[in-house]
Amino acid sequence: MDVLHKSVSKSLSAIRVVLVETSHPGNIGSAARAMKTMGLTQLYLVNPRGYPSAEATALASGADDVLSAARVCDSLEDALEDCSVCYGVSARQRRLPLPQLVPRVAAEKMVAESRRGEHVAVIFGPERVGLSNSALDLCHSLVTIPANPDYTSLNLSMAVQIIVYEIYQYQYGKSMSDSTTEGCPTSLATARDMDLFYKHLEEVLVQTDFLDPASPKFLLRRCKRMFNRMRPDQNEMNILRGFLTAIQKTIDIRNHV
Repeated sequence: MDVLHKSVSKSLSAIRVVLVETSHPGNIGSAARAMKTMGLTQLYLVNPRGYPSAEATALASGADDVLSAARVCDSLEDALEDCSVCYGVSARQRRLPLPQLVPRVAAEKMVAESRRGEHVAVIFGPERVGLSNSALDLCHSLVTIPANPDYTSLNLSMAVQIIVYEIYQYQYGKSMSDSTTEGCPTSLATARDMDLFYKHLEEVLVQTDFLDPASPKFLLRRCKRMFNRMRPDQNEMNILRGFLTAIQKTIDIRNHV
């Protein structure tokens, strides 16, 4: 393997495929096969049904190593904990739309981000209903696969194949000198960082009476989408958390006057 391919393989390892509540074990095996064919190895499974499974192993067809190394998580938050960039794959239109990308454009962004050392997740929902709104709240962008408008049904493993194919093509089709090198001087905030920030933000919004704790979801979802679009880095996240802490200290002082 030459120097370029070693470097590319390293950046590919920073991109994980996350399957959420997959109902058919065979789709997990087929997804693992699709990933290995395109050089990806990081597979995360959130509450899969009927897994491990002989059917999954059979359909992996030689990608047993990817399947055996797959991480099974209890929640999507656990699967994304150290990720700083998350892409949801869905065909459904949402009330609060995320920035929407076609697979090729999304793949270019994933490659550029992984080459900067970011951990990138591409998330696929259950076969029947796709990603929930709460799952999309954790995503920075929505990837949609163009299809025949009269028949848009696409098997889960086929959708995985399309996305990982585009990632592979951009990885190996672009030399390192062509890759995007500009970016954040510090690492982006991880999903765990963002989750802690949102909990802190909710506390402050309630303390300032800006948020009604009895009906918080719509406002909080809008806040999450807003900050996900901003994609703050670690330094910016420290500023935001410090700002919230300063507000809480001021409230505490006034409450004791």
